[in-house]
Amino acid sequence: MQQENIPQRIRQLREDEEISAMDLARETGISAEDYARYESGELDIPISMLYKIATALQVDPTVLLTGEDPRMESAAVCRSGQGVQVERYPGYEYSSLAYNFKGRTLEPLLVYLDPSRPEAAQVAHAGQEFNYVTEGKVKVTVEKREYILAAGDSVYFDAELPHGQAAVDGPARFITIIQEKL
Repeated sequence: MQQENIPQRIRQLREDEEISAMDLARETGISAEDYARYESGELDIPISMLYKIATALQVDPTVLLTGEDPRMESAAVCRSGQGVQVERYPGYEYSSLAYNFKGRTLEPLLVYLDPSRPEAAQVAHAGQEFNYVTEGKVKVTVEKREYILAAGDSVYFDAELPHGQAAVDGPARFITIIQEKL
C-alpha cells in the first residue's frame, strides 16, 4: 500500500461528493488549516482522523487506506504479515488486521513501537480501546496515569480520554482493538 496516496484519495472522494475542504474540516472537528495540511500530505493524518474522514465521506476506512472496498462479509482472514500497513505517527507502525471485512464495528490493529523514535503526543477519539501486549513492554498513558504492561498484559479504556503508548526498554508490539461509538 502506498501511504502517500491517502491524501490524494481523500481529496478525490471529497471532490466527487462535492464537499468543500472547509465543510469536511468542520465535520471532522479540525481547523481548515490542519485539514489542508492533511490533504496536501504535508502533515501525517492520525489514524483516528482517518476514521473520522471516512465517516464524513461515508466510505469504509479501507477505501482511504488501500483505494479498494472491503469484500468479505462473513469472515476475513488476515495471514501473518499481510495486514494493511500504515505508519501514521513517528514510531508507530500499524497493521490493519480486518481491513477486508465489510461493515466492521471494531478495528483490530497490530502495532509495532520503535523506541528509537520520539514518543507521540497523546490522542483522543470516540469510543473505547483495548490494548494487549504481545512482545516487549509498553507504557500506556491514559490521561495522566501510566501503566507499564508486559507481554500478556492488557488494558481497556475510554478512548475519549487523552492516551498514548510508548515502548519501554526496547521494541514492542501490541494488539489494539478500537470500537467507535455506534
